[in-house]
Amino acid sequence: SERTTSCFRKNDVVKVPHVFWELTTKEVLTMEFCTGHKVDDLDFLRKADISPTKVAKALIELFGEMIFIHGFVHGDPHPGNILVSPRGQGRFSLVLLDHGIYKELDPKFRLDYCKLWKALISLDVQKILELGEQFGVGKYAKYFPLIFTGRTIDSKSALGTQISGEEKTRIKQDLNSLGMDDISSFMESLPPDFLVILRTDGLLRSILGNLGAPRHVRLLAYAKCAIYGHEEQSRLESELARLLVQFNDYKHKAKDKLSWMLQKISREVLGWYKALM
Repeated sequence: SERTTSCFRKNDVVKVPHVFWELTTKEVLTMEFCTGHKVDDLDFLRKADISPTKVAKALIELFGEMIFIHGFVHGDPHPGNILVSPRGQGRFSLVLLDHGIYKELDPKFRLDYCKLWKALISLDVQKILELGEQFGVGKYAKYFPLIFTGRTIDSKSALGTQISGEEKTRIKQDLNSLGMDDISSFMESLPPDFLVILRTDGLLRSILGNLGAPRHVRLLAYAKCAIYGHEEQSRLESELARLLVQFNDYKHKAKDKLSWMLQKISREVLGWYKALM
């Protein structure tokens, strides 16, 4: 929980209960008591005059940041583990409970997943298929757009809109051609981190559906986080490369200076020795 608190220390909407370590033992975990209602409790949201769509947006941005930027994902985001409290600067806050299960994503997987979402948003077919090979799913990569964005890999529909009747027909025909062996092969080929993401995304989509959030809320949040996660990684790599260049330059200068000092000391010692002789 403390790592999550650190990750979202600048986020005024996210609340993680504080752990009282001085009152905690191996048998008892003592945490701050936080009030709230289940995140998809529409009756409460109406009575509290809290917009369900704003709650949905805050929720998906929270998990988008976990997945694409921090690579540290809460493992059980069901409604009972996410509360809405009427307290907070934005008229509400999300209280994140049950921090016993987290998944730390492999750094390369996180970066590739960012790239996948960038490709999904722009419908970059070549990149989607290329990343499919990296994820180990081969020909099944063509279903990534359908799984994550609800449109086909050759779709002409705008992101977040309903697909055409023609596309629906093609999808049905394509899916009808798949057998259980295809589905099993696809699932077995996915990296473990991908399976975690699929489960998490499924739970979140269910909550967003209960909140009545438009489809584009999730897509835009994921797109924003994926782009930031990828660009931040590139920035960090560039900064690291710059620091390495500076370090090597400093190392060479230090080596040259040390060599000069040793030569100077040697000359002084030699002069002192000759004077004694």
